[in-house]
Amino acid sequence: MQQTILVFAECRDGQLRRVAFEALQAARVLAGSDGSVHALLCASSAARDNLAKALAARGADVVHIADATQPSSSPAEYIHAALSAATDLIKPQTVLMGHTALGRELAPRLAAAKGAGHIADATAMEIDSTGEGVSFIRPIYAGKAFEHRRFQTNELRIVTIRPNNFPAAEASDSAEADSCTIQTLAFEPPTLHTIISEVVRRANGQMDLSEADVVVAGGRGVRSADGFKPLQELADALGGAVGASRAACDAGYCDYALQIGQTGKVVTPTLYIACGISGAIQHLAGMSQSRTIIAINKDPDAPIFSVADYGIVGDLFEVVPILTEEILKLKAASS
Repeated sequence: MQQTILVFAECRDGQLRRVAFEALQAARVLAGSDGSVHALLCASSAARDNLAKALAARGADVVHIADATQPSSSPAEYIHAALSAATDLIKPQTVLMGHTALGRELAPRLAAAKGAGHIADATAMEIDSTGEGVSFIRPIYAGKAFEHRRFQTNELRIVTIRPNNFPAAEASDSAEADSCTIQTLAFEPPTLHTIISEVVRRANGQMDLSEADVVVAGGRGVRSADGFKPLQELADALGGAVGASRAACDAGYCDYALQIGQTGKVVTPTLYIACGISGAIQHLAGMSQSRTIIAINKDPDAPIFSVADYGIVGDLFEVVPILTEEILKLKAASS
């Protein structure tokens, strides 16, 4: 398979998001040994050089830099204009980006503007034996089933990939990075129709749930906002993030920014620890694809145990501190 692939390398707070590296790795596979991978970077002048080098080190053949001194006020409109210009310039067969809040807005915009096909929320891909056809796999019916979708034409194709499902591209040696071409993208800034006046974040500065390798989530069983403190300590010990079920959010124990489930965020961490979560189907829709699931609940008949790889029947306020203590001991012993 020989293709030209364009990756939108999404940034947040001046840093490349992990899903950008995951998209680069997927692009490298799609492009084949003789194809080319282009990356579009929208960044301010202060950060662009280091970010472009990071993309080059992880497999981008060409990095196109679009000035991003303005998009903080209206990122989707501004970045869509840059992405559209890059698509017209490069004429890729496929455009890849993360299935993030920004990616979910940009992908259908670009597909509609270019008359392209669009597959959203892919968690895997399969290349057929001929090396020419590729199927993208995505969950449906709240993760109860999976569908294989492929494009029927060779026209432009837009694909978003779910974070934490594809391997991230590793940094290569300097020689390969030096072969990458870094150039400025010329495009016409759009007339802005929307302005973002303020972004309020309420997740206590923790990493994005969708990109965390470890998630410790609490449900109604945490009983109060203070009940999340031992969960936060466990998450800190594991280098992870704290999430919650809708029941915990509705009860006012935590902010809705932490909600995981069908009406919240979908996460696929390497390790998911459910504490005091009964396992309603709406919650399972947001975390059932996690690599390893540990459930802690006093009720041995809680539905969460049906999807758990390991289950602990007990009081989370007794079990979680013990887990945290043992993990800290192991870390101290290995350091």
